[in-house]
Amino acid sequence: MATLAPFSTSYRQQPSIGTPSSVFRQNQNQQRPASALDLPGLQSASRVLHDQFIKDAQIIPDIGDMLTTPGGQSSALYSVFPDDYRAPFQKRRLVGIPEALFQYYNTTNVTSHMGLIPEIERVWISIDHKLFLWDYIEGQDISSFVDQPDVITHVAVVKPKVGVFVDEITSVMVICTPVSVLLIGLSMSTVIGTNNRSRKEIRMYATDMTVSTDIEMTSVVGMSDGRIFMCGSQDGCLYELHYQQSESWFSKRVHIVNHSVGSVQSLFPRFTSPKSEDRIVAVISDPKRNCFYTLSARNSISIYQASSEKAVHHVQTMSNLYKSAQEKAPGSPALTPSNFQIVALHVLDLGESRTGVQLIAITMNGVRLYFSPSTSTYGFSYGPTPSAAGGVRPLQLIHVRLPPPNLLHPDEQSSPHRPAYNSSTRNSPPQPPSRPFIVSGLENSCYLDGLMVSAQPGDTDGTDFLLCTAPDLTRIGSLGQLNPPSQLQPSQQPIYGPSSYGTGANQRPPLTEYATLLAIPVAPSPPVTNELATQFSEPSRQFMILTNVGLTFLIKRRALDYLKAVIEEVQTEGVVQPIIEFRDSFGRDQTCAMLLGLASGNTFLDAGEPSTSGTLCTISPDIANVAKQAFYDFGERPIWTERVTYGTSDSSGSAIFSGRREGFAIYFARLVRPLWKDKLTKPGPPGLQQSNFEDNLLVTVQKNLFALKEFLDKNPHLFHSAPGEHSVSRSSSGNEQEAWKAEQNSVSQLQALLSRTIEAISFILLLNDYRLGELTAQCDPDTQKLITSMTFEDLITSQNGVTAARALIGQQISVDTISEVLQQRCGSFCSTDDVMLYKARESVRKAMESRNPSERHNWLGESLRLFTKGARMLDFDKIREVCGEYQQLGYAKGAVELPLSCAQALDPDNLGLEYWYAACPPNDIRKEYCDRRLKCYDLVLHSLSVFEEQASQSPSVKGSTSNAIDDPEAIRSHAYDLAFSSEDEMFHSTLYEWLINRGLADELLAMRPPFLEAHLKREPITVPKYQLLWQFYVKDGQPLRAAEILAVLAESDTDLLLDKRLEYLTLAVANAKSHPVTIGGRHETAISFLTNLEEKLDVAQVQLEVYNTLLPHMNDPGEAGEKIKYLSKTLLTMSELYQVYAEPFDLPVMKLLILHVSDHHDEHVVRPIWDRIFDDAIEKGADAQTNADHIIASVVPLGKRFYPSESAFPLKYIASLLVTFALKNRTQLPNGWSPRVLVQCGVPYGDVWDVLHEMYESQIPPFNTQSGVQVVSADIAILLNDWLEEAKRPQSSVPRGEFPVGRIDLAVGQYLAELGANQAETKAIYEGIKRQLRRNW
Repeated sequence: MATLAPFSTSYRQQPSIGTPSSVFRQNQNQQRPASALDLPGLQSASRVLHDQFIKDAQIIPDIGDMLTTPGGQSSALYSVFPDDYRAPFQKRRLVGIPEALFQYYNTTNVTSHMGLIPEIERVWISIDHKLFLWDYIEGQDISSFVDQPDVITHVAVVKPKVGVFVDEITSVMVICTPVSVLLIGLSMSTVIGTNNRSRKEIRMYATDMTVSTDIEMTSVVGMSDGRIFMCGSQDGCLYELHYQQSESWFSKRVHIVNHSVGSVQSLFPRFTSPKSEDRIVAVISDPKRNCFYTLSARNSISIYQASSEKAVHHVQTMSNLYKSAQEKAPGSPALTPSNFQIVALHVLDLGESRTGVQLIAITMNGVRLYFSPSTSTYGFSYGPTPSAAGGVRPLQLIHVRLPPPNLLHPDEQSSPHRPAYNSSTRNSPPQPPSRPFIVSGLENSCYLDGLMVSAQPGDTDGTDFLLCTAPDLTRIGSLGQLNPPSQLQPSQQPIYGPSSYGTGANQRPPLTEYATLLAIPVAPSPPVTNELATQFSEPSRQFMILTNVGLTFLIKRRALDYLKAVIEEVQTEGVVQPIIEFRDSFGRDQTCAMLLGLASGNTFLDAGEPSTSGTLCTISPDIANVAKQAFYDFGERPIWTERVTYGTSDSSGSAIFSGRREGFAIYFARLVRPLWKDKLTKPGPPGLQQSNFEDNLLVTVQKNLFALKEFLDKNPHLFHSAPGEHSVSRSSSGNEQEAWKAEQNSVSQLQALLSRTIEAISFILLLNDYRLGELTAQCDPDTQKLITSMTFEDLITSQNGVTAARALIGQQISVDTISEVLQQRCGSFCSTDDVMLYKARESVRKAMESRNPSERHNWLGESLRLFTKGARMLDFDKIREVCGEYQQLGYAKGAVELPLSCAQALDPDNLGLEYWYAACPPNDIRKEYCDRRLKCYDLVLHSLSVFEEQASQSPSVKGSTSNAIDDPEAIRSHAYDLAFSSEDEMFHSTLYEWLINRGLADELLAMRPPFLEAHLKREPITVPKYQLLWQFYVKDGQPLRAAEILAVLAESDTDLLLDKRLEYLTLAVANAKSHPVTIGGRHETAISFLTNLEEKLDVAQVQLEVYNTLLPHMNDPGEAGEKIKYLSKTLLTMSELYQVYAEPFDLPVMKLLILHVSDHHDEHVVRPIWDRIFDDAIEKGADAQTNADHIIASVVPLGKRFYPSESAFPLKYIASLLVTFALKNRTQLPNGWSPRVLVQCGVPYGDVWDVLHEMYESQIPPFNTQSGVQVVSADIAILLNDWLEEAKRPQSSVPRGEFPVGRIDLAVGQYLAELGANQAETKAIYEGIKRQLRRNW
């Protein structure tokens, strides 16, 4: 009987001659650096690939969904076709058993067994006590083990326990004989064999672990933790082979534990010795769920969970499965007691069924029983790990899958050509086979990812038949078919039991499979059920059938293989209907994707040897042309769809892409799927990262991508018109043109992404050559974190990818040796600018190493030239790093000029400069560019600070700087010269501000650099800037401009105090007065400006006096205190001072001051003020002399201050008030009191005499009476006498020549004539005056 085993699906491709990174060196000239990366376009194309990944995950339903359609407790839907091109499996080759083995069959009494061990790529063959391991990859290589005397009956390979064996041992081979069980250690390594084919080389290690048994062991399985379980052939008990590193007091190094009736029976319900008909016949492991299953002779299935050491936990035993199956498929002839014998159990991988289908049992006549956990309603119990909740859940039978009733006999499928096609073939029921075959004696089977292969003896000697089933993707998948294949009707396929699938639009499709019968048994190994997604990136799934003749390899035919067959038929026979039928079955888009793969070539195109799968396969040119034409014809045209927002006139639309664009996207996505979402690196040797991708995988993907790119480059017309059109018609509607525009834009983005992906693979291969882990470790921590978290997609489509790529290349020291390679293989990752920057870094490195000052200066100059040329490519961190190196080397030119060049390069359109000129308005997108400039300017300022610090150090420290070119003081001076020589006004402004903040304003004013005036005048206006600006104008000989700035300062809306404003006004007046007289200049304007300033100064002085007067009341509560505080913060007008302060606060003196300064003449205003002053001075109840003193104290200071201002000091009115007061108190006040008060006020004698004389002559009350006139006459007499005495004094303020002798003499005569008789004292004074006049004049 044939033995089945899966063939390993992990393809092992080896690079061709040379390193993997040299694969596409022949295509170097086609890789050109990209001018600029269109990251948004790449990201848009990447989203297309991402959408395709999602579609691929959804187009094929989960197996659990198909098994649990409403009412679908059983099913028997199969697609059985008589034509060979749709047969799901195909025999590929036979590798005969090596001739060398037959020499051991030297007698007829030998006992021989054989089996497959795919894990180590070996077939085991035992001949009596000798064990042979046949390497079926090499074909004739055999290794042997003969170091034990007993007949070998069973061999298995399991994982070893951790810590028991040396690290080299990665597997343990269990050898069973009728009397013992032996353990052999195995180590494996992959080597390159003949024909550049990889193979596994094994070495065997003796472990000295053997145990004697009186029961022959079989069905050996291993768990993930290294525990080994098996069953006894004779007694059907469950055993465990326990082994440990060394013996202990209570346990041997290796021994057998009987879990059925042994020492651990207390862990279970009481077991008796198993009945012979109920004994265990097979053990099946489920390492991922940490459990295993046993199958008994009476079709009972038990579940065990490996618990503590030497103990297992019995979870469940399912019996009466025949009855359960009948309930789900009543009346089925396939279910009878005689043929209901389970021959195999198969475990479903956790990733195969999201809905929890866990176990399949298959009977001898092909009935499949599907089991899933029973702890929750099926279909709602999702979860990746059943053991996550703490244990394995019990199972229940959920579905019965009946065998195909209309299988064709293998002889009827041997025809090399399909029958003639007629229009009714596709959807018509198959004709009844002339030799139907009923499965009845299956003995062995294999299952993986939806594929099932079962073997039974054939109907002729020397043959075995294989029942092969595989999901019919055209019936269960949502492939976008215009006319999906209809499900077979119940009349065409017998349905047993309650299997009404309904007709709802949203129903889940029932499971439908291809079924065929081949004359050799087989075992599949697919990665996923949806082979459409993997057929271009993984080899065909293969099966190995071991017989006593040799090892037969079978392959699972893919949709791609079907398509290739029908294209060959189109090309050879001219029959187009088969390819149209294929298109209708698989849908337009999927068909276009496969046609594109066929036309462009692919490493997995042929179902060839695994060793050759790394070679690009192509079909003949004629076949390729048919595929290309079919791709073009089936692709149709894009369509534009309008979307109108109801209730508005707004409308928008989107394109439904053609099948060509969709096929391109699907094929591209499937090629890069193995890489796209995976991380670039993974942890490797201690402390280092390593590539997450095998070089072979990268090379294979790149070959396929490059073949696709080359095909598209040679056929640019494929996406530019629809079939039947030479180009897009100019008369096409706007919608058609929009659709074509959208399609071509999308295709262009995908092609750009394709080119960059090819270059990205070359880039990763190159990094691997230069030790990616070491390069990553040399990067800064942030970059390391970026690289370790980055996916392959990120590297290609994100700005972080660009940053990481540059950082990795930047760590490569020998830039000159790799720059050309980088540009040729991956130009978009290393442009001409990149190479230039790498060479610039190299120049800096050489300068740091050089000890020759001249040579060092040359290297630094070259580095600055290159860095400046590539400034637009430098990120800020790199600029800062280079500036730091220039500072360390004392290279002032580089430390100043490089950041300034970068500032311009980072703002190429001067948007930041415009933003700065516009006074930095808020919410402006140009701010980003301005910030870039400022960050670069900060680097210049930092360099100046560093050079300042170096220059300020002691001479001994200066001398220790071995790398410096010049002495620190010279460097500092040169740096400032370079900074001030810049023509960047924005930088100058930043520099000035920095210097001013460091207290160097005076030095800056002394230099008077070109942009200083503009900087000090820039918005926003600040007091410190204007304080410097007026000084700048003074030093620049522009006193009038200085006065203007001072005036602005004085009146500015800032927090300046009043005395400071007064100071600025005073300085402004002084500077305005010093403005020179120029002919035709600003002299008249200057005079007007000066006059205005002086008036403002006067007002400010008044305001200060008002403020000082009110200062004691500043903290008064309420509005009064706030008003007083406001006085100190700004300048007010005279009107405001009078109306807001002098009047409300009742300040008579301040009122007079305001009237005086404003020269406002209004008797109605001033007289009440003086009345108030006199009223305040006169104290009620006090004697006349006291009040007279009060009046003097109030009036004299005001007179001295305001006379001769009639606005504030109306002399006549004040004189009348004084005389009136004296008149009222003439008995108590001396004569002459009034005029003497006025004289003390500073009024000249003559003016006082004129006022008194006017009163004397006025006859106005109270001077219309004799007494009143006589009082005035007495005051005049005293006044004239005092005047005369003053004039006689040697240093008199009254010049003798100006003394009016004649007028006084005449007046005295008049006064004497009119003097009353009782005025003797006054008369004597008058007479004395006359005598003095005559005597002295």
